Amino acid sequence: MAGDTKEILKSLAVNVSIAVAKGFAAVFTGSGAMLAEAIHSSADCINQVLLLVGISRAKKPPDEKYPLGYGRAVYFWSFIVALLLFSGGGVFSIYEGVHKLLTPEPVEHVSWAVGILGFSLVLEGWATYGNLVEMKKRRGNAGLIQYLRDTKDSDLVVLFGENSAAVLGLGFALASLGLAVATGDPRWDGIGSLLIGLVLVAVAVFLGNEVMSLLLGERADPQIELTVQEVAKTQPNIKRLIRVLTVQQGPGEVMVACKVHLVDGLDTHGVVETIDAFEKAIHERVDDIRWLFVEPDDDD
Repeated sequence: MAGDTKEILKSLAVNVSIAVAKGFAAVFTGSGAMLAEAIHSSADCINQVLLLVGISRAKKPPDEKYPLGYGRAVYFWSFIVALLLFSGGGVFSIYEGVHKLLTPEPVEHVSWAVGILGFSLVLEGWATYGNLVEMKKRRGNAGLIQYLRDTKDSDLVVLFGENSAAVLGLGFALASLGLAVATGDPRWDGIGSLLIGLVLVAVAVFLGNEVMSLLLGERADPQIELTVQEVAKTQPNIKRLIRVLTVQQGPGEVMVACKVHLVDGLDTHGVVETIDAFEKAIHERVDDIRWLFVEPDDDD
């Protein structure tokens, strides 16, 4: 969680600088693509503040009202970020692109815009590279796409989605400005804004879908279930594991509930000792399990 906060703070500092620079360039040049990028970076600043709020809320300890803790708070705020990315960034950029296509205006002081876009691209690229390095530490041998689909670290995935969309959007903005100057047709500027909006909408939809699954109560890493099954086989007083359920309650916070069929002849004390030994063995194998409930049952 601390690593995520570091990446968010770094991206926030980058986007504040970029938003100011892009806003100046948008006013100075009259570029729709630049305005779309300025709005996008401003929205990213707000989004990163919301992610920090989510992480802070998720760290609160359990209480009477929320006995399983506040871990899912980070998923809620990540979902809000996806909605803002869709509306505040994507939809507005599409609107601006359509407006510039219908009423094209000449782009002025292009050299300023190109310089600021290049500066922004370097900073956004640096932030995105940092996200990739952090994800590499966590995904191990898994592919990047598979990691993005399976990971429970929603804040890091949202951050990477924002930054990678920003890099792609900056590329579109540079290309559209170049084409507008080369062809003398300012409508290319509008096309650039439109493309930026479509990228943001696509990223927002992907992030929203992934985070919504976690918010609803997604199954934890399947490896946890396999580990529980393996541990059950090592317990002499457990005939077999009847069923195991896992729920991801937040980054690094998993709830596990399972039913076990015990050997015959155990008294109350023996049942308690067996379950305690089983729970201890599981906790020794899996650090992310915060809540573990074991129920003895007879499946015959």
